[in-house]
Amino acid sequence: MQTTYDKVVSVCSYCGSGCQIEFTVDKKANRIISAKGAPGRTNEGRLCLKGFYGWDYLNDPQILTRRITSPMIRKGGKGSPLEPVSWDEAIAYAAERLKAIIKEYGPDSVMGAGSARGPGNEAGYITQKFMRAVVGTNNVDHCARICHAASVAGLKQSIGEGAMSVSVPEIEDAEVIFNIGYNGATSHPIVARRIIKAKAKGAKIICADPQISETARIADIHLQQKGGTNLLLLNALAYTIIDEHLTDDEFIKAHVNGYEEFVPKLAKYAPEAVAAEIGVSALAIREAARLYASSKHSVILWGMGITQFSQGVDSVAACSNLALLTGNYGHYATGVGPVRGQNNVQGTCDMGILPDVYPGYQSVTDDAMREKFEKAWGVSLPSEVGLKLTQVPDRVLGEPDIKKRIHAYYIIGEDPAQSDPNLEEIRETLKQIDLVIVQDIFMNRTSEYADVLLPATAWGEHDAIYTCCDRGFQRVRKVIEPPEGVKPDWEIQSLLATAMGYPMHYHNTKEIWDEMRKLSPKFTGATYEKIDALGGVQWPCYDESMDDKGTVFLHEGGHFATPDGRGNLIFTDYEPVKEEVDEEYPMSFCTVREVGHYSARTMTGNCRMLAKLEDEPGWVAMNPEDCENLGVVQGDLVRVRSRRGSLITRCLPTERVKPGSTYMTYQWWIGACNELTNTALDPKSKTPEYKYCACRVEKLDDQAEAEAYVQSQYALIRAKMGIEKAGANA
Repeated sequence: MQTTYDKVVSVCSYCGSGCQIEFTVDKKANRIISAKGAPGRTNEGRLCLKGFYGWDYLNDPQILTRRITSPMIRKGGKGSPLEPVSWDEAIAYAAERLKAIIKEYGPDSVMGAGSARGPGNEAGYITQKFMRAVVGTNNVDHCARICHAASVAGLKQSIGEGAMSVSVPEIEDAEVIFNIGYNGATSHPIVARRIIKAKAKGAKIICADPQISETARIADIHLQQKGGTNLLLLNALAYTIIDEHLTDDEFIKAHVNGYEEFVPKLAKYAPEAVAAEIGVSALAIREAARLYASSKHSVILWGMGITQFSQGVDSVAACSNLALLTGNYGHYATGVGPVRGQNNVQGTCDMGILPDVYPGYQSVTDDAMREKFEKAWGVSLPSEVGLKLTQVPDRVLGEPDIKKRIHAYYIIGEDPAQSDPNLEEIRETLKQIDLVIVQDIFMNRTSEYADVLLPATAWGEHDAIYTCCDRGFQRVRKVIEPPEGVKPDWEIQSLLATAMGYPMHYHNTKEIWDEMRKLSPKFTGATYEKIDALGGVQWPCYDESMDDKGTVFLHEGGHFATPDGRGNLIFTDYEPVKEEVDEEYPMSFCTVREVGHYSARTMTGNCRMLAKLEDEPGWVAMNPEDCENLGVVQGDLVRVRSRRGSLITRCLPTERVKPGSTYMTYQWWIGACNELTNTALDPKSKTPEYKYCACRVEKLDDQAEAEAYVQSQYALIRAKMGIEKAGANA
């Protein structure tokens, strides 16, 4: 009998580009056969490696870790093994433990972490509703805190809206692209394609990056600055724009606050005065400023290369300053683009998985907003801003008052034991918390500390909506049926809420979406029907009628989302990074992305094609001069050490890296670069300074012994993940 295949169009589960994919599915075997690009608004039928091959983890090949298909609890308490139990027992156990902790220590003793990956916006809405309406706390956050929270905070104070003001398709029609701290070729290949198309159309590209990245290679001006000097460079660019009379005075007069106060504060940032500290010539800085200001279609794109610093918020505001000074806001193919990393990190912010806002960015401290949600949910809600997830270690290890500590941590679709800075500290934190609930699809590093494991459906096994990096809502469709024993995230939390005395019942994601829309004016018009009909809707979209098709670019005509409708110039003095190199630790260390792998690697590492690209223990990129001085060659195992810990990885000599600098991707287990990273936080966003700390690299004389160590550690970690023989099902 001939097999018939179905076609299902959905949205990619990886980066924030929002690519649409057409899957060929064998429904009888319940397996995806292949994937190809669909004609989506952002990808136009194109895909990257992860789009083509990144769905294979749904087949559970057990290369790195195994799928969780049954709830599990530690019946004997901390240190006892996880034991499979029924859903009824798991929900009852988790509900009783949570209720007991809330009764003894109060609702603020519970922390919730939502997921910016597979669950989708509807599940995100339920996550924050559970924490606020059921637990009674605003202690809810997600991974935006450790990546683009600085973008939200910086743009909020500058222009009132913390999202991309420009759409992905507009990028190719820009005349000047200023790319700072962002390498689209590895982070968002489909966005990088738009940069390439802009270049082909004649656009000029400025790239500010300490590395010779793929973007730097095609740039007209490469500002290869010293790591950590972003704000110094941006202030020097602003100085030049003003000094050389490159400002748009009419735009400033009509739409911008604070110009007269802003100008004198820049006095000490003349390029000639700061060039040596930046590591770039004054002439190059001035040329870049002239080029950026030469067009009314200049776009600024940035990534975590400016946000993951202790002055990340200030650097984001400084990027916005450049656009305000030159009138590069409020029309087609101009503005600012904080290009979000994970597939639904924009959506998770949209849904209010943040300690200070409800869905639709409505403040928890605003009495009218809070009363609206209280009426809708039938509860009294807390008025205090909640805890940020990077503050959890301090509220566990550094809090002397037991009543003020975090005693329960509900972690959904995240892996802080792999992704948070200073892993030794986060491991100790998780050990000390009374109750850790992990809701996920695979065993991961955090599941080792779980008291309760709740198995959820993965992307491809449920319906949802994602928001891509440029505010675009898109439908995510079920591609295959989930394995027996798992439930959608929103259903799990509804069961838990009901068991805790707050009945929550939904039949499908549309019911959840409609509830959220009615409470969120910016999203009210984005109905399922409209998203289906148009292929996607970019918020804000206020009206349910088809006349309101959403918003392609923000701040049209220079009307900003601030209370008075004007943009604000924000000045901050530059401060050096919090941990500079010295004699003991003479090299700088920076985390970066890799094109073929993603986040904590439990997804891409369990895809057979992608797993073949790279394996443990990863690589440390170094300048050949440093490698020669150390006496190591490509592929040698080396030890990288910081003040917080050490790891073993392989040496990768490359001219792309300046002498004295090192770079590592962050998805490895043996070469876990967050063993090294600094916990210094941006004081405004509480985002860690992942992009700069001091380290040293040590040669390992006995390579055979080192290789044996790597293999033994890899086998040990896999065993903890339930893998007896890697790739047993491949």
